[in-house]
Parts: sequence; C-alpha cells; structure tokens
Amino acid sequence: MTEQADKYRQAATQMERLAELDDEEAEVKDEVETQLDTKLASIFTNSHVMSEHEEITKLSASLNINATDARKQLTNFPDQYLIQEHSIPDFIRKMRKSRRVLKGEQRIKMAKAIDTMIDAYADHMQECIKSITWLNDYTIPLSKMRYNEKDLSKLDKMKSSDLRRETVDSLCKYWEAEQKQEGMAYSKEYSSLHKEMRLAKKDFRNAIAKITNQSVTKTKKQRQEDFILKTVCENPGISAKSIHERMPSPLFKISSPNTISKSINKLDISSVDGSYYKMPSMIKKNIWAYTAAFIDSDGYITLDRNMNPRVGLVATGQRGKIFMQEMHKSIGYGRMHLDQKSPQDTRLINRLNFYSQGDVTKLLTKCLPHFRLKKGNAKLLLELIRMKKGYKKTDWYKPRCDEIFKLMKWENHKDHVGFDWLKEGIYLDNIQKYQDNCKVSIMDSLEQIGGSHVV
Repeated sequence: MTEQADKYRQAATQMERLAELDDEEAEVKDEVETQLDTKLASIFTNSHVMSEHEEITKLSASLNINATDARKQLTNFPDQYLIQEHSIPDFIRKMRKSRRVLKGEQRIKMAKAIDTMIDAYADHMQECIKSITWLNDYTIPLSKMRYNEKDLSKLDKMKSSDLRRETVDSLCKYWEAEQKQEGMAYSKEYSSLHKEMRLAKKDFRNAIAKITNQSVTKTKKQRQEDFILKTVCENPGISAKSIHERMPSPLFKISSPNTISKSINKLDISSVDGSYYKMPSMIKKNIWAYTAAFIDSDGYITLDRNMNPRVGLVATGQRGKIFMQEMHKSIGYGRMHLDQKSPQDTRLINRLNFYSQGDVTKLLTKCLPHFRLKKGNAKLLLELIRMKKGYKKTDWYKPRCDEIFKLMKWENHKDHVGFDWLKEGIYLDNIQKYQDNCKVSIMDSLEQIGGSHVV
C-alpha cells in the first residue's frame, strides 16, 4: 500500500509542476496570444448566441483570416487529464482510499498530494470553461450549476444556435431568479423563486443530455494515440516494443509494436534508428520559460568583436539533434546547425542560433522574465540592439558600446576562478559604474519627449 501511495504522490507532483507551468504562462503570455484573446473577447462578448458556423464566419471577417484558421481558434477545448487511464476525480478517490491506512508523516504527505491535485484540476476546469466561447458571458450562473469535465466537453460540442440558446436561457432564468431572491425573507414569493431556480437547473441538465456520450468519448484508437504521445514525451528514446509493453491491458490487446510504428508518423514524433522523441506538450505550452532554462544551462548570450548579438542553444548526440529540431519548430525562428564536430572530436554538436537583431529581440524579450543565470546578459543585448536601432549618432553611443562589451565579458566569466581580467582590459572596480551607466532610462525619456528615436 505504501508503494501505491508513493505512485499517487508522484502523480500529484507531476500535476503540481503542470500547475506551476500554467501559473507561469498566465503571468507572462506571448504577445500575439494576448492580443488574440483580447480580440476574441471583444468579438463575442455581449453578442447574441450564435451557431458554430456563425461564430466562424464572424471571427474570419473580424480577424481577416480564412474559415479553417478561424475554426482552429475556436476548437481549443483542453484534452482530458488522465492518470493511469483514470480521470482525476476517480484518481483522487483512490488516493483518499489509500490515505485511510496511512499514519503520521505518510498521511500528511498524501493529504498534501491530494490538495495539490485538486487545485491543479480546478485550474484545468476553468480553462475548459474559458475555451467555450459562447458561454463566456454566462460564467457566473454556470458556476452555480452541477457539471463535470464530460459535461463541459458536451457544451463545447454544441454546434446549433437553438441548443445553445436553450442552455443560455436556463442559465439566465436561474440568474434572474437568484438576483430577485437575494436578501428576500422567506415567503411564498421566495419559495416560488426557489422553484424557478430548481427548474432552471433541470433545464440545464436536459440541454446537456441532448448531446450523446458517443460524441465526446474517445475511441480506443484515439486513446492509443494519446498513450503513445504521452509515453514518448515522458521517455525520450523509447522504442515501439517498450511502448507496447507499458500499455494498459485494453490497449495492449489491440496494439503491436508494428501498429505503434505506423502511428508514429501521424503523431509528428521524430524517429532515430527506432528510438522515438517528442517534446512534451507542457514544454511547448510554456516554451519561453523552458527556452530560458535551456539557455541558462546549455546555451549562451554574447556578442562578437563587431558588437553583433549572438544567442544559441547547444545539445549533443542524436537525441540532442532531435531536441534542437523540436525547439526550432516550437520557437518558429532561428538557424539550425546540426552534426557539427566538437573541439574534442567526440560527440557531434547541434546548435540553434539566433543572429539577427529582430530574432534576438523577440527571443530575449519573451524569455527575460524566466532567466535565472543569464538575465544580465539578456538585458545588455536588448539595450545594445535598441541603441543600434536609434541612437548611433549620440555622443554616448560608442563609449556605451565599449562598456557593454566589457560587461558582457564580465557576465560570461565572473564565476571563472583565475580569469585574467587585465588581459581583457577590464578593471573590476569599474564594473558597478558600467552597470549604473545603463542607457535604457535615457532612451525611454527621449522617446517619451520626442515621440520617436533620436537619430
């Protein structure tokens, strides 16, 4: 039982990490995504209840995109959270049952794991609700209804305007009755309003019941593909045979290493000599946080003698090659340099480099809040690029470039014991002065006063 409890706590820890990544994503969103969310809210808030077709048409016209792209923006209902083929509520029930036989510290840890999983699942449910665009104006009365994740999935599957209006009508009836009842003493009218609220809840459940279970239940093939994706993400380099061996019994019986291999191409999984690699979805979802962490540990932020910015990610071997390719696809820009010989002529080196000022600016701006070790390097490059774009003719441009070059050298070598600073023409007593001489505030002031760059 203790072993089972450990498995439950491990699962909860994974959920906690997922929740942390979601929080991080909420704090610092990609600019484009933020703009899109704002546009979607402005398009559909306070509008009449539309069918899916009407939504797509309106979104397509408002954003000047084709219908296919518009549909993609609307069909973003989160995947169901499953652990060991169990839903989160079912898994929590199993954890609570397991907790009964535990005592002392073990029981406390299990209770904490349960609370963590509940919090993470609550966040997931909110994301599900948020994704149902036509319900965004009715989240308050929706919160008073009885529903589960499957019910929300059915609401997402409602395509017709009639069925959507029926659902919204039940929510509005409940809301109106609740508002009238608030602060009212118990009376015949109070009882009548309570009956209206009860009937509204019943109408809400009836509307959901009109969507069949089959429309939201995944087929065995879909569950098989989900399992393959999840397993490859969690076990980079795994083989088809090993994936098959790990499958739960219902999926194991309908699969084979051969059928798994055939599914790989459809799932956008990379293969190297029978070993499979895929970047986990939580990493892609929080790509800037992950990229910052990668640069901190296995990357660099620097500039050359000509004051050109240089940022790069480095990985070795075949696994590193696949990983760089996945990173390149997720970030969307940069230049790949694969299978390069290392100075030691051992394992091949793979790099994802960023050379242009535009690419470096986009990358560092999005990664800046997440850096732990190289935030100083990133700020220096962003300051330099901004100076090069609009302040080359100022009297402080060249002196500041020299200071930035020395500061970058200091940031990259400050932890190297015995580094010859004098050889580089750097006096450590001047470092603080160089840092205090940052020109960002001056550039901000000039742009606020003049409304444009000084040239």
